[in-house]
Amino acid sequence: MNTELFTRVGMPSIPFGIDFATGIVSLGSCFSDEIGMRLRDSGFHIEQNPFGTLYNPASIASALRRMMYDIEVGEEDLVEYEGLWHSWHHHGSFSRTTAEECLEVCNSRLHQAHSALKEASLLMVTFGSAWIFEHEGAVVANCHKLPQQMFVRRRMSVDDIVALWRPLLDELHVCYPSLNILFTVSPIRHIGDGAHGNQLSKSTLLLAVDELVDKDLPPAKRKKKGVKMEAQKRPVTLYFPSYEIVLDELRDYRFYDPDMVHPSSLAVDMVWDRFQRVTMVPAVRDQAHFNAKQSKRTHHIPLHTL
Repeated sequence: MNTELFTRVGMPSIPFGIDFATGIVSLGSCFSDEIGMRLRDSGFHIEQNPFGTLYNPASIASALRRMMYDIEVGEEDLVEYEGLWHSWHHHGSFSRTTAEECLEVCNSRLHQAHSALKEASLLMVTFGSAWIFEHEGAVVANCHKLPQQMFVRRRMSVDDIVALWRPLLDELHVCYPSLNILFTVSPIRHIGDGAHGNQLSKSTLLLAVDELVDKDLPPAKRKKKGVKMEAQKRPVTLYFPSYEIVLDELRDYRFYDPDMVHPSSLAVDMVWDRFQRVTMVPAVRDQAHFNAKQSKRTHHIPLHTL
């Protein structure tokens, strides 16, 4: 009789590992922010969402191409609304009261991300939604609360996503021949279209990623004592099942925040633990845990001072 009251999700065999010398870049939805923050607090070198939170594959691809070729944002990429200047390519956290300030913060972070990508050996990409918003025929990363009638909203197809990302991955392998790529799909539900609409969107993302990742890879090999992973012969593009962990293993509302949409801190911690186990050897995991505790102490604000 099976005494486990959940469906355990199998973890992928990942033929590379990360340590504190690994350069990491993350792009995508707010779930990538959560894992990115844990990597940062654990002492890893990570460039985390340099365009802010992005949700759809088209905007993430656009951001990545700008990072690869250091393509600056210009004033033609901005819009002014209700006293703030916004970038169509960025999250609202980059908005500023003048166009000059907005361009400065966007492009400064872009140059930083361009340099980080050149040094990185791992790119993490998290898709959040297959729905896109188009303004004057161009996909925008964020509507910045402008009137809804200014945009055309549609759902990307699997073919749309694959046609956009396959050549981009080819370019990445040429520009950065040592860069491994790890795709994830965010478990955060977008329920504005209802439960069925959310499932259609997530299914589209999952099917597209499945078309893009490497298949039939040999199992990851590690030295007997788990000190160092053996070097791989070529970079790989793989999928990490954060979506399945939350939706299948943790399929209980106690693992969600009060909005019943975002995974709770406990759920993210459990995904983080699984991520560590497939990408880090025990010695690195132990040091990461120690670093995270030290970081928490450093940022702790005491209630009383003597």
